[in-house]
Amino acid sequence: MHWNVGIGWGLLALGGFGLLSSTVFLGMVLVGAARFRREAEAQEVELRKSPAFLPAVSLLKPLHGAEVGLEGNLRGFYEQDYLRHAVANGDSAVVNGVSRVEVLFCARNEDDAGLAIARRVAAEYPEVTTRFCTSGEPWAANAKVCSLVTIAKVATHDLWVISDSDVQVGPEYLRHVVLPFADAQVGCATCLYRGVAVEHGLWSQLEAVGMSIEMSSGVCVANLLEPMEFALGPTMVARRESVAAIGGFEATAEYCADDFVLGNWIAKKGYKVTMIGHAIDHMVLHAGFVDSIKHQVRWMKSTRFSRPKGHFGTSLTFGVPFGLLAWVGALLLGMPGLGWSLLVASVLGRSLQAWVVGKFVVRKRRNLSTMILFPLRDLMGMLFWALSYTSNRILWRGEVYELVEDGRMVKARVRG
Repeated sequence: MHWNVGIGWGLLALGGFGLLSSTVFLGMVLVGAARFRREAEAQEVELRKSPAFLPAVSLLKPLHGAEVGLEGNLRGFYEQDYLRHAVANGDSAVVNGVSRVEVLFCARNEDDAGLAIARRVAAEYPEVTTRFCTSGEPWAANAKVCSLVTIAKVATHDLWVISDSDVQVGPEYLRHVVLPFADAQVGCATCLYRGVAVEHGLWSQLEAVGMSIEMSSGVCVANLLEPMEFALGPTMVARRESVAAIGGFEATAEYCADDFVLGNWIAKKGYKVTMIGHAIDHMVLHAGFVDSIKHQVRWMKSTRFSRPKGHFGTSLTFGVPFGLLAWVGALLLGMPGLGWSLLVASVLGRSLQAWVVGKFVVRKRRNLSTMILFPLRDLMGMLFWALSYTSNRILWRGEVYELVEDGRMVKARVRG
């Protein structure tokens, strides 16, 4: 009996501490979300000023295989209203002999199925200059960066919009993402994204909710506490000169979190890194339980090595796991009312977080389902966090790598 009481008080104390810390984090998320919304609205006003800021841009698009929905994803980048606005603005549609917006694709080899799809889509838009190149077999751990190195050598324009192949964008996307560069001090910009489950299964929906709410919450809080010093992979915009200042894309080619490194190093060179108040769709392609879990644990491991202190503190931002601990502790102490109150409060807090971030930050279209699923994803998030400390091995494009102290990837040694 005394043993149960001791465990009960221990669990209640631990759960109560975690609920306090996660509630403080929730308050910071709410403040950060409000600030993000204000800044996004100010950018919307600036976007509609005349004359518009529409510099020449190169779109850098690394490819690897025929991903689900790739054709539609790529078509969105060709259906931008950028050139129409530029011409109405009195700007030339052609700069340095190529269209004001040029699209540059790169895959490992000419036979890549993704490259074939890109050629088919590009043929429908002859007014947009498109070029295709190959990087050969990766010469560094991060194959995506190897492609970026190749593309950078043939890019005509000096403002680069780098985006993943599994994102979808609307027609105003380009006008939004270049806007911060009207400030000559800005060297890099990035934007948040909504997770969209392609096949609508439970596991892919939970992963999508994690992208939309958990990740965006963390970014809002980070942006609230200090100047932006990182970028997010689905969209990174950078000046040629700021990339050159860090040693080119080559300098990031051994890193798993190359997006974080790019923004972080550009910030350390004295450039501003800024958040764009425009969210895009990030397509979640992992429908099955195993693939989805592996992907999310890899994401956590990458964060652990790129931001070790911040990642360790992430454990105190989850609410539902601590609500469960407090619930069990209160039941052992014969206080079910207290236990249920704390558990329900933890769930409602995460639902509130999902509603605010979903509606005002990433602008989720189906926010009710996000509010329902996020408490479960919050519980899973603590599990993924714990699993991120179990090993330093990740699976990347079919190859096993080990993450080392500074976030670099090295080919895993074969275990005898």
